Parts: sequence; C-alpha cells; structure tokens
Amino acid sequence: MKRLSQRLTATALAAIVAVSLFAEIPQGYYASLNGKSEGTLKTAIFNLVRNFTQISSYYALPSYFARTDVYPDSNRWWEMYSDTILYAPSFSGLNREHSFPKSWWGGSTSIPAYVDLNHLYPSEMKANSAKNFYPLGEVNRSYKPAFDNGVTTVGYPVSGQGGGAKYVFEPADEYKGDFARTYFYMATAYQDQTWKYTFMVSQNLYPTLNSWSVDLLLKWHREDPVSEKETARNEAVYKIQNNRNPFIDYPQLAEYIWGNKKGSVFDEATEEIPVGDPTLITPVQDMVLDLGEVAIGQSATSRLYFKGENLTAPLSLLIYRDNSDMFSIPTSSIAAALVNSDDGYWLNVTYTPTAIGEHSSRLLIKDGGLSGSRGIELRGECFEVPTLSTLTATATTNITSDSYVANWEAPEDESIDGYVLTRTMYLDGACTTEELEVVGENSLTISGFDAYVSESYSVQSVRFGYRSPMSNVIFVSHSGITDVNADQPLVVIGYEGGMRFECSALHHNVHIIDTRGCTVAVLPTVDKSTDIDFPQGIYLVTSDRMHRPAKVIVR
Repeated sequence: MKRLSQRLTATALAAIVAVSLFAEIPQGYYASLNGKSEGTLKTAIFNLVRNFTQISSYYALPSYFARTDVYPDSNRWWEMYSDTILYAPSFSGLNREHSFPKSWWGGSTSIPAYVDLNHLYPSEMKANSAKNFYPLGEVNRSYKPAFDNGVTTVGYPVSGQGGGAKYVFEPADEYKGDFARTYFYMATAYQDQTWKYTFMVSQNLYPTLNSWSVDLLLKWHREDPVSEKETARNEAVYKIQNNRNPFIDYPQLAEYIWGNKKGSVFDEATEEIPVGDPTLITPVQDMVLDLGEVAIGQSATSRLYFKGENLTAPLSLLIYRDNSDMFSIPTSSIAAALVNSDDGYWLNVTYTPTAIGEHSSRLLIKDGGLSGSRGIELRGECFEVPTLSTLTATATTNITSDSYVANWEAPEDESIDGYVLTRTMYLDGACTTEELEVVGENSLTISGFDAYVSESYSVQSVRFGYRSPMSNVIFVSHSGITDVNADQPLVVIGYEGGMRFECSALHHNVHIIDTRGCTVAVLPTVDKSTDIDFPQGIYLVTSDRMHRPAKVIVR
C-alpha cells in the first residue's frame, strides 16, 4: 500500500504504526518452514495454516470485520473496493466478499475457505457486483472499462492475462500487494482443492498458480510492499481464528516458492527458534472465541485449535467466571503429544444458553511445561425463538437463454440470517429440486436454465436455523413467466412418502396411474399445495385440465 497517507489522518497512521510495532510473530510459529524450498516449502505452509478456528457463522462476518477492517481512529469501514464512506456497525451498502471467488472452488459452504478471514473482506455492493468472479489482472485501457469507480476497475485484460475470462478485476495500486499476498495465501492454504474455474490456478499442489498469475502477483507483491494495515489486520485475524498469512509476516516466502529465490532453502532470518522450550503457538492470549447467535433451546459449537512444540505435560483446561455454566468443553486436559503433533488438536467448545441475552466466560489454559497461563474469552448471544412471516415470491426478471433472476419480497422489520430458495426443474414429467442459500439480497441470478426445462421457485427466510413457511410458487419458462396465481398449470412433485400438487386453479378428476397402466387412485379435486401420502413408486398423473400425463417418482 504505497499511498497510505492519502487515505489516513496523521492520528490514524500513528495508531496503525503503534499496533504494527508491537505485533510480534509468535515464537516458533514458522519453525516447520526452515530448511525447505519450492514445493516442499509451500506444502509446509499448507500444513501450518490449514487448521484454524472457524468463525461462528458466515452471517456474523460484519461483527468480525469490525475488528479487522475499521480505521483505527474512527468507526469508518476500511474496504478496498471503493472510496465510499460507510460507518460501522451498520453494514448497509456492503457485501461480505470472498476476494478469492468462492465459485472457483465450486461455491461449497462446507470447506474452511468459505469463512476464512484471510481472504474475506467487506466490499461496497456495486463494486462487488461488478467484480463478479473475474480474476485479478491489468485492464486494457485501449477499451472503455466495464466498471471504474476510481478504486476498482473491471474490463478487458491486457494480452496474456485473464486465463480465458471475459474481464479482469484490477484494484487500486495501493491495494495490489494486499490482494497478491491474499492470493499467495489462498493458493497455498487450499492447494489440495479441485478447482471449478482455473483462470489463475491449475490442478496441482505446486505451483498451483499458473504462469501468468505468478508473473502478475509477484509484480504487484514487489511494487506494493506489506503495509501497516496488512500487519495490523494479520494480527487481528490471528486472534480470531489462530492462523496467519505467512506472506505478510515473511514477504520473501513468495520469492522462495515462485520467484527469484526458487531452489534456495528458507530460514527464519529475523527470529531465533527456541530449541527444546515448551511453546504453545495457538491459541493466543486474550483471543475471543465468538460462538455467535442462537435461539433459546439451541446450542452452538465452535472448534478451537491447539498447536504447540516441546510441551512436557498435559495442558489443563478450565472454564470459569461470569456465565461459565453456559459454556462447556468435552475434556479438562489435552495430552502433550496431541498438541505437539503435526496436526495439532481441535477442542470443541459448546454454548448452551439458558436465558436470553449476551453471555461470556473465560477458558483458562495452563501447565504443559509452560510458564504462566493463557486466557481465552468465550462469547455468545441468545434470542427468543423467531417468528418468521411468509415471503412473497415475485415476477422473474432478466430471462436469458441460460439464466434468469428470481425475486421476492420480505418484511423489513424482521431480523433474518438469509434466505433459502428452492429451485425445482421439470422435464418430461420428472423433477429435480435444489436449495440455494442467499445472503443480503432479495434476488438471485439462476444459471443453467436449460431451453428444454421449465422451472419453478419458492423462498423461505432463515433465522437461527428456523425457516419461515414456504412462499408462493413462481413458474418460469423460456417463453416467459407464469405465476402459479395467474395460470393453470398442474405440477406434481414427488418426495419421500408422498406427492405434492401445485396449481393456480382447481383440477378435477385427477387420475394416478401406475407403471402397469392401472388407475390406483382418483382424486375428485386438487388445489394449490395439496399433499397426499402415497406408496413408493413411479406414477403418471392426469386431470381434466391436463391430458398429457405428468411423471412423478415417490421415494
């Protein structure tokens, strides 16, 4: 970040520098990297950083960003995608941004990358939308950019970049090194992933980044050195999830792995590694383990990562102070061999509140041959069981040859975590269903809209795992949209132990026919959202309004 002074007051800069001066790399944290080079060094970093304490919830990210991405002398959000001035704690106008796009690994919410703060940043909404899932790159200024707000630029790539993507995303000069070091981390911490999109990566453990990406990221890494902002943020993330970005602590690591020091072995030049001294690398003193928000009657569990070296006795654990009865752990000690092992040890911490409100306690860690003890803050918040209103699915927009935008309306005065959209695809009387998670928006772009398939969708809001009643159903086809309230289709959906009928008007004389051609049931009428129990099998269904049979499978 070369132009830091242009965005900060003198007081803010002094505050950040003060933080960075007192931020120290934990003793022994990087000992496992010494004597390694190229691919073996990269894999040693992978083993070092891949195990971390995951945050309580993707939905809770704004509360974590308040500790990692706010200017130190104010409550202004520090986001790297625009010059828009926005203030915490409100997250209005911002998105939770995976700077390394989640679609590149297939969008799964179950892998740690989904909630890894080392690449998650707050982002102004318009810039985030324009950035899309495009790779980093340099925009070809011979053409008018598709988007340019003075900080984020999106457009056609210069020759040799982009990896086949239509556009690239180019950040401001002062943030190019930040993004480069973020991508170095992601290409290392998740080197064993199978990539769905390979604009910048390849399917291998080393070098993972493809050649044009290495050239670009090393260039940005060298031209925009590590800033005070990055150092302070690295410390804040470490205190939340117990791992660090090594390319911020030791920028030269990128040269050993991809750059001008390939072939040379790495050695910690600025740290003396203790030999034989008991060391608890993680968790760190005064870190906060936030178990998030739950409804009364629920529990939340988070994992706390322990990693040490040369411990000589078991670690003793004790939850004490304040609301200690609401937090629990499965053991009061951890064997030294488990903490000293290459994989370390994961401790489950559970929050089971018995009253509404905010709760906290402390986890005391001692013994193991360590001098002194270490304290970890435990937090959680409990709410009443939510009452959620039924949403209204509304007209589909932007129908194209292979996509459309699903829309819905929701009450403005209800607190929710997000939405679940149920997408159903119909072909030759059969149907398949999938659920899609949506956060922060009342719409979702649906892709893979096959020309031979008709679809429908309905929506629910979600809070603490509870769901609202299912909304009305919107039917979509390439010839236009048909709201179930405005047309007269009959769609039969099979599920385990029964079938559901969806229609906009009464259907009479509904015949259910088995594979032998025998009518096994006749329903005098069916209406919207009619459910019936039915044996497992394959059936054909007709009605007075639908003479072409619909095929349905009951599982």
